[in-house]
Amino acid sequence: MAKSSEAYEIWWNKADEKEKKEAFAFCDGYMSFLNSCKTEREAASYAISHLEKNKFKDIDKAIGKGKAAALKPGDKVYRSLWGKAVLAAVIGKQPPVGGVNAIAAHIDSPRIDFKQNPFYEDTHMALAKTHYYGGIKKYQWVCMPLSLHGAVFLKNGQKVEINVGDKEGDPCFVITDLLPHVAQKQMEKKIADAITGEGLNILVGAMPGEKPKDDEDKEEASVKANLLRILKELYGIEEKDFVSAEIEAVPALPVRDLGFDRSLIGGYGHDDKVCAYPALRALTDVKGIPEKTIVVFLADKEEVGSQGNTGAQSTALSNFLAELCAGTAEDYNDLTARRCFAASHMLSADVSSAVDPNYKDAQDPLNANYIGKGVVLEKYTGSRGKSGGSDANPEFIAALREVFDEGGIAWQTGEIGKVDLGGGGTVALYMANLGMQVVDCGVPVLSMHSPYEVVGKGDVYNTYKAYRAYYQNFR
Repeated sequence: MAKSSEAYEIWWNKADEKEKKEAFAFCDGYMSFLNSCKTEREAASYAISHLEKNKFKDIDKAIGKGKAAALKPGDKVYRSLWGKAVLAAVIGKQPPVGGVNAIAAHIDSPRIDFKQNPFYEDTHMALAKTHYYGGIKKYQWVCMPLSLHGAVFLKNGQKVEINVGDKEGDPCFVITDLLPHVAQKQMEKKIADAITGEGLNILVGAMPGEKPKDDEDKEEASVKANLLRILKELYGIEEKDFVSAEIEAVPALPVRDLGFDRSLIGGYGHDDKVCAYPALRALTDVKGIPEKTIVVFLADKEEVGSQGNTGAQSTALSNFLAELCAGTAEDYNDLTARRCFAASHMLSADVSSAVDPNYKDAQDPLNANYIGKGVVLEKYTGSRGKSGGSDANPEFIAALREVFDEGGIAWQTGEIGKVDLGGGGTVALYMANLGMQVVDCGVPVLSMHSPYEVVGKGDVYNTYKAYRAYYQNFR
């Protein structure tokens, strides 16, 4: 019987406590990662540090300029894309032109971004104008403690990092909401209209500067002016510097064990760092020289369509694979890279929706994903008539089933929700457009795209095992 039909597979299938201990220990590492990597910049920085500790080298330094066949089996290389996305590979025994085994996950998450001219004062309080990023339910982000993460680039090129709101003793920030006593009109609105995008203004201060000596100095003593003075003192930045900044507001909530049995993890950013971390670990944990070259792509911008030079629709992956081909071949040409694309396989490592017992009507129970049943192998994504998604070839899925079953991996299959309710997409279609065999494979999640998502530890660990087995054994 296929593992995807067995209940409680993760916990009942093991005769001893070893698997449980391994799962919990792996998730301790993941929780530490998630606590320190709330943004794509932080996740990319973590990934590069982890890769370098495992003897990966920047590909430009490893290959050099104009060197043919500079890469040998067992070589480990990576590339950073503007500090917001990362590609890495281990060269296999077979040259990359014969195809690679790749995994792509994304490290951006839904959030709220500062506008380029953010600060204003109203009713003696200082606030920041924002533009939300990705698909969110706006009402979930009000009355939520927020922290600010990101970078400000001065016109001389200097980078000033911002990270305030998560550490003990830090101030936090908030988007306020109307009290229920006077909110009758607001509560009569549709839930999608009750909180507007332009109403997601973050409260950042309420104290004026020193009392002015005369009326001419009142503006310099305003709450906004005092805020700008504090920013200048703390970070050396001025209001005009926010034109060249990326400041992201994210929940100022720690990642926590969830449930009396501690079998779940609650936290912000599981989508999609809960797949990115296992993919990164699987790459660096593979023993020896893999038969085929293995690649991981930790992409940015998935939550807004994967556009841009750090997203999956860019040429970043195809360029990287072309460089791997050029670095291992004496007679590289454009056809070499095209053959690599067509012979490659990829797991689109993204989360899927899990059945929520409070909202079961959103799912087809025979084709749904469940917390506690392992990694999700999802043949297709898209919305309604599979629009905007990728549909994997069954030959690829059959080969993966064998690898997963041989590896003792708990897995399941399902889809995001009922056909006419909507759906969702991943980066799979962009990789398939290169000619690769691609299938979605990731962790089931509750409360997806909310400020506090939920995953199961057993599912996270089996996802890591699935990725590692794929890298090690898929032919």
